[in-house]
Amino acid sequence: MKITKLFLGILLFIGVSGIGQNKSFSLQEIWGGAFRTEGLQSLHPLNNGTQYSVLERDPTGNTVIQVYDYASGQKSKVILSTSFIDELDSFQGYTFSKDERRILIATEMEQIYRRSSRGIYYIYDVPSQSIFKLHDKKIQSPLLSPDGNKVAYVLDNDIYTLDFTTGKEIQLTNDGKKNAIINGLTDWVYEEEFSFVRAFDWNKSSDKIAFIRFDEREVPEFSMDVYANELYPQQDVFKYPKAGEKNAVVSLHIADIKAMALDEIKLGDYKDFYIPRIKWTEKPNILSVQVMNRHQNNLDLIFVDAGTKAPKVVMNETDEAYIDITDNLTFLEDNSFIWTSEKDGFNHIYHYAEDGKLINQVTKGPWEVTAYYGFDPKSKTVYYQSVENGSINRDVYAISLDGSNKKRLSQKEGSNDAEFSADFTYYINTFSNVETPYLFTLHKGSNGELVREIKNNKELQDKLAGYKFIKKEFSTIDINGETLNMWTIKPKDFDPSKKYPLFMYQYSGPGSQSVKNAWNSANDYWYMMLADQGYIVACVDGRGTGFKGAKFKKSTQNDLGNLEVQDQIAAAKKLGALPHIDASRIGIWGWSYGGFMSSNCLFKGPDTFKMAIAVAPVTSWRFYDTIYTERYLKTPQENAAGYDKNSPINFVDGLKGEYLLVHGSADDNVHVQNTMRLVEALVQANKQFDWAIYPDKNHGIYGGFTRLHLYTKMTNFIKENL
Repeated sequence: MKITKLFLGILLFIGVSGIGQNKSFSLQEIWGGAFRTEGLQSLHPLNNGTQYSVLERDPTGNTVIQVYDYASGQKSKVILSTSFIDELDSFQGYTFSKDERRILIATEMEQIYRRSSRGIYYIYDVPSQSIFKLHDKKIQSPLLSPDGNKVAYVLDNDIYTLDFTTGKEIQLTNDGKKNAIINGLTDWVYEEEFSFVRAFDWNKSSDKIAFIRFDEREVPEFSMDVYANELYPQQDVFKYPKAGEKNAVVSLHIADIKAMALDEIKLGDYKDFYIPRIKWTEKPNILSVQVMNRHQNNLDLIFVDAGTKAPKVVMNETDEAYIDITDNLTFLEDNSFIWTSEKDGFNHIYHYAEDGKLINQVTKGPWEVTAYYGFDPKSKTVYYQSVENGSINRDVYAISLDGSNKKRLSQKEGSNDAEFSADFTYYINTFSNVETPYLFTLHKGSNGELVREIKNNKELQDKLAGYKFIKKEFSTIDINGETLNMWTIKPKDFDPSKKYPLFMYQYSGPGSQSVKNAWNSANDYWYMMLADQGYIVACVDGRGTGFKGAKFKKSTQNDLGNLEVQDQIAAAKKLGALPHIDASRIGIWGWSYGGFMSSNCLFKGPDTFKMAIAVAPVTSWRFYDTIYTERYLKTPQENAAGYDKNSPINFVDGLKGEYLLVHGSADDNVHVQNTMRLVEALVQANKQFDWAIYPDKNHGIYGGFTRLHLYTKMTNFIKENL
């Protein structure tokens, strides 16, 4: 038989195509970044309302702040390029002054904890195209004043200001000291649990700075050995208040830059309290302060007059469980304000008068507002994101301030997020779902009409077409009287007549969500890889998770790890009863809170789970921090049973299956103490298990080949034991 070259070429093409379409995911590709998505870095809507800027690299490798026109999508100009400035080889971030005449440039950034960093900063003057370095040392959290003529920053726990017009630097505080006094920055526990680092703010007229001072001298210290490459390890010692222990003593201060005066503000007769947010109002002399009790179920919104120093409680909110802190507080031109609250059972937007009287509830319904985007004073329109289209989806909405004229602006089902232009004429929508990687499109703010596509991830989508890509299947499962959200990943050649082992993933922490209609994370490719090797992977969001109302979210209050574990065990049993699931081969895994959960599931459900993996788990809430733990459990002194009856350490006798325990030795968040205490309990119970400690790795356990090594270990453990 004679085969022509053309026919041979066709055969080769078909053969190669067939092979390509059946390519399996590998751990090397997943953790080597082969499936990363592209995005818009440091997107900033410009004041003119017609343009936005992003951080990019030009074809020659220079870092640039590139300006684009919203309507046309055309590049308009480069505001700053490293090719303009001899002092800069590259930079990692930028912030405009309010009038956009000056830009704060961040370089040589060094991570401290989850949200904090220090770096070398420059000020770039746009009109003169000149630049100068703020300080030779690395500083923290610099903030330009509203008039753009000054900057405040923190160095060695003290606050400084620099006036660009006079060149005068002022040191506002001088008592800052590591592990003792912090001025203008949060301590470890505030940073981690209240999600902010900069604890100072300029007023509207740029002549006053309010800041929080942390006195952490009586907070117990935690230490970690850092092994590195030296002959002797070094110790990292920092203040970490574990549940029931002393917190830093916080106080509020206002510095008057003109008068060169610094005053402590007495907020009232509060004891053992938090100041989770401060923010100047639209009036230059009125500062808003949020004060919360230690149980975090009583919050006062206080207005402080910087002239008289007098505090006034304008609003109080209480909750039987706890109150979530957000950055949604927004002051309108008349100093009335927008506030979000769960007080009607679901998170919604409220409008209050300056004196704290409720004007109206803007949004209503049995669904959650998940993000507040802003208020357009011209059209009196509020923009927000919600789960009105199902708790696993996110959509962008507009609504009038009086609660009328609600419109759904986003059009595609999945996860939609928005960044509005300065005048709300346009917004850039970031969309994804389980089939579509991040898609950036421009829309009209008035009605959501599509203007144009900005950026897609079609290259990644085309690349994935050659792999055994398996879309998540969403469903619900009825467990313990609740309808719970679930996703499943099945083998591409799934045969309902066969029986498959089941591998479950969950996180389960209060207010969290693991079942959502959004693009894949690196873990999802791992699950597809496992599915290709014959496993069914599933995830169920049980009671205590978020976006289904306050009652559902707060059902686990004072009893963490009870209902959540019941739900995972019940879900495993129900799934195990399906004809295509092998009930004798069910495993579960999780990280952090998920590791706490997977450990409990294996110990408390020994006849349900054959194996479990726990990465960086909390093994006793007595070892975790005050703000997070006491929010859900109160203190150990008040609720000892809530801490101990669900602690994996106390249930090691239940271990029958295979168990892999993993932790980083330099985890500043969930300390390796958790794993060491659990290991000792397992040893004394004479239980065999596998474990691994990653030296000098934090809660994320990453860096170099670390993630590849970890996921190789976990994959091998699954294949050997499930």
